[in-house]
Amino acid sequence: MTSVMNDRDTTTTRSGTVRVGMVDDHQSPVWGIERILERQEDLALVGSAPTVAELLAAHSDLDVVILDLRLNDGTTPRENVNTLSEHGIVTVVYTSGEHPDLLRSAARAGTLGVVLKSASEEEILSAIRAAASGEEVLTTEWAAAIDGDPNLDAVDLSPQLQRVLTLYASGGTSASVGHELGVAPDTVNEYLKRIRQKYVDAGRPTRTKLDLFKRAVEDGWLPMPHRGRGD
Repeated sequence: MTSVMNDRDTTTTRSGTVRVGMVDDHQSPVWGIERILERQEDLALVGSAPTVAELLAAHSDLDVVILDLRLNDGTTPRENVNTLSEHGIVTVVYTSGEHPDLLRSAARAGTLGVVLKSASEEEILSAIRAAASGEEVLTTEWAAAIDGDPNLDAVDLSPQLQRVLTLYASGGTSASVGHELGVAPDTVNEYLKRIRQKYVDAGRPTRTKLDLFKRAVEDGWLPMPHRGRGD
């Protein structure tokens, strides 16, 4: 299958429009997403391809990529999410949901969300817009996948490090966390370095504050946010 171009390319996409790409080696899901997005003023499907490499070769300035979990090129979800992240592109996994192991691989790599192929148009649009804004798309499918991950107990944090993680991931700064715990901001930064390293060692990246929030949710130190159907 060759790359499919939407009729809105880099010269015609409106300023401020979220540029969406899609990676799927079956054509019918691409047609479905194209139909959903063609009526949206703020979203544009600018290209699709059967592999991440082919999509990036044609479109390196995307904002969001809708990624199928099972591709025929031998790549893993984790590899693909990491590759897209290195190009500054956030990912929304688009899946039928029957492969939780693949879903966990994508979650550990830092995908911002998971949407079922059976989801409503409103849910799909909400997920893409949330991801484009840097927000988590925390669905029950994502929660179920991480809840069943046998590797999620691999990181052992002391009570102090747990406290630093929850305060910082909840929106605190080094200064505010330090004030809460009675330590200097530099000490908080050192704690954060240790936390990040522990997660890196466990293969669970924490490149951003959002990643730290996700890790805290996964490990049960922060509650799972609830997203209503219409949110």
